[in-house]
Amino acid sequence: MVGFWTRFRRNRSAVLGLLILAFVILIAATAQIIFPEDPFRLAGQAMAPPGESGFLLGSDSLGRDVAAGMAHGAKTSLLIGLLATIVAVTVGVLMGALAGYYGGWIDDLLMRTTEMFQTIPSFIFAILLVAIMKPSIESIVIAIAVVSWPAVARLVRGEFLSLKNREFVQACHTLGMSDIRIMLGEILPNCLSPIIVIGSLMVATAILIESGLAFLGLGDPNIMSWGFQIGAGRTLLRSAWWVCTFPGIAILITVLAINLVGEGLNDALNPRLRERT
Repeated sequence: MVGFWTRFRRNRSAVLGLLILAFVILIAATAQIIFPEDPFRLAGQAMAPPGESGFLLGSDSLGRDVAAGMAHGAKTSLLIGLLATIVAVTVGVLMGALAGYYGGWIDDLLMRTTEMFQTIPSFIFAILLVAIMKPSIESIVIAIAVVSWPAVARLVRGEFLSLKNREFVQACHTLGMSDIRIMLGEILPNCLSPIIVIGSLMVATAILIESGLAFLGLGDPNIMSWGFQIGAGRTLLRSAWWVCTFPGIAILITVLAINLVGEGLNDALNPRLRERT
C-alpha cells in the first residue's frame, strides 16, 4: 500500500484530481447540512444573478437556488455513476471470466453477445432503455450498466486468456481445485489492476451519460441533478447564463478529476510502468 501511494503521488495531476474529487464528494455528503431545504423549493426571486437576493450562484427561472441544486445534484451524479459502474463491472467480469477461462462455444456465444451490444450506439441505446422503462434512478443505472459492461468483459476475457495457462493455474488444477475457486481466488486477483482503472474511468462516463439523459428530460423528475439543471436552463442561456454554466462547470471538473485519478491509478498499478520507475 505504501509503494502504491508513493507511485501514485508522483503523478501530480492525479493528486490534483484526487483532491478535487474529494472536495466534490465532501459537498455531496454534506449537501443536506449546507442546504437543508428541498432543492426544488421556490426560494425567492426568479433569475437572480449570482450574489444577489441571497443566492450565491443565482437562481433559475422558477426561483430555485442554483447552488443548492448543484450540491444535491453532486450526490445524485456520483451515486448513479458509482452504482452503474458497480453493476457494469460485475456483469462484465462475469461474462469475461467465463469466456476467457472456458473458451470454445462459451467464448463464442458470450463474445458474439458482447459484440452485438457494442454495435449499438451507447447513448442512443441508453435513451431507448430509459424511455421504455420510465425515467427513474433505477432505470438510469440499468441503462448505463447495459451500455458499459461490454468493455469490461473484453478486458477481463483478455486477462483470463493470458493467465489461465500460467504455471500457478496449472498447479491449482493439479491440486484438484474447483473452477470457481481458481477463477475467483487465483486468476481474478491478478486482473484487479486493469479492472480498477477501467472502473474509475467508467464512473466519469456514467456521470456524462446521466447528465445527457437528464438534459433530454429522461432523468428522474423528482431528483435534482446537474443534467436536470442544465436542461431546465438551456432556454435561458442568453438571459441567465449562470443557470447552465455552473452545473456544466461542475460536470467538467468532476469528470476531469476522475479521469486524472484513473490515469494515476494506471501509473501506480500497471506492472510495466512500475518496472521503469
